[in-house]
Amino acid sequence: MKTLIKAEQLAQWQIHEFRPPQREVIEHILQEGSALLIMPTGGGKSLTYQWPAAFANKDLVLVISPLIALMGDQVQKARELGIRADFINSSLSKEEKEKKLIKLKQQKYQLLFVTPERFRKQEFNDIIENVKISLLAIDEAHCISQWGQDFRPEYSRLGEIRKQLGNPPVLALTATATEAVQKDIIQQLNQENTDPIKLFKAPIHRNNLQLQVHDLYGRETKIRNLVALRHHVPGPGIIYFSLISELQKVSDEIAKLGIEHLIYHGQVSAKDRWRNQKSFIASDNLWILATPAFGLGVDKPNVRLVVHCELPASIEAYYQEIGRAGRDGQEAEVHLFFDQDDISIQMDFIKWATPEASFVRKVYQIIKDYSDRILIEGVEYIREQLHFYHKRDFRLETSLNLLERWGCIIIDEKNRRMMTAVEEPSQELLDENQQIQRLKVQNQKLLELVQWALMSEGCRLATIYRYFGEENPKPCGKCDLCKKGSAL
Repeated sequence: MKTLIKAEQLAQWQIHEFRPPQREVIEHILQEGSALLIMPTGGGKSLTYQWPAAFANKDLVLVISPLIALMGDQVQKARELGIRADFINSSLSKEEKEKKLIKLKQQKYQLLFVTPERFRKQEFNDIIENVKISLLAIDEAHCISQWGQDFRPEYSRLGEIRKQLGNPPVLALTATATEAVQKDIIQQLNQENTDPIKLFKAPIHRNNLQLQVHDLYGRETKIRNLVALRHHVPGPGIIYFSLISELQKVSDEIAKLGIEHLIYHGQVSAKDRWRNQKSFIASDNLWILATPAFGLGVDKPNVRLVVHCELPASIEAYYQEIGRAGRDGQEAEVHLFFDQDDISIQMDFIKWATPEASFVRKVYQIIKDYSDRILIEGVEYIREQLHFYHKRDFRLETSLNLLERWGCIIIDEKNRRMMTAVEEPSQELLDENQQIQRLKVQNQKLLELVQWALMSEGCRLATIYRYFGEENPKPCGKCDLCKKGSAL
């Protein structure tokens, strides 16, 4: 087949070679084909929609993403490549949104990032339905599937939204997806059977990673193991925690022991998170203690160590997070500290990350009726009205995030106590049957990860590869179980 990618385009973007299967995906899209691309974090998924936006034609490439926090960075990177790019989401003021909607109507953009909730806004629909879209790209496409690790109800409307836009070619992108999730994504996005959605998979093998699971109990034991790793594994490292409170306690203890490090979690100000992230990327030997949100959009090739001090939620989440180690191809170590008490923490996380419909409605109603009190007393006023207290219960935080993402409330970025109720969440968004199914799927995924951690023979990496549908993967020869087997 004659190549559709020109030499002068490669020179313009200073690309010497593509990572597999970037070229194949781009050329498929340039022929107006639809695709599902599964490519590990940091593999270069964004290039596959940036290229058509820049070189294909003057029509819009529309990217749907749930990651509001990353949209600014994505737009900046696209602009550096000479693409007329922008985003529209709930973080903007009314005036900023109106200016961008005018530009959209005038077809000034080549690339635009939005959340799926944007399609619930009539003013946006009135404009976007009259804009010619050459490609509908869907980032974090696993969110479509109830079998995925991060199902989002608003993503289940994307097949309908594609139809609303005139069934443009679609490019679905995700870092990890089991065979069941792959089939679900394709089925939901191709409800009209307009064209086949071709599957492209980048190699998932990470032969430079050494996986180890340590059966530990308690914070003190974990800290002793962290100190040992700091002495034996030079270079930058990411230390993951599920609980912010546990992260802070470990941070305090290792600081007393002279281990220099940074921290990154939701209670750190946005300014300090950005500063710590930049410092980590520039470092040659620093650790960063972080919650799972850290790492999205972070491209640091020389991370030599990833440690999970608490159990992740699923094999998908685990593999995505360890994928941030050793992207330069050099050897890197990956350690999971498995404390069986942490299982209950993750079970609580699953429950509280999926709050009941009645709970979310109550939060909305309190914001609608008592915004003046919230402005004075903050989130604690809402917590008092809900009559619940638990050191790990973050249903309120989840509900606020959901309501803000759905456009039901507006929270001022400069003063988070300033909350405005806009519209009540719909019945569709708060489907209790979906919530029950979601809890079932997430608990099953946690069980699969626990079973993986408790393995006593075989190969850890090969087991993960089989989980993602690979047949007869070879043992890695480097994980703790492989080394244990070879020593017998």
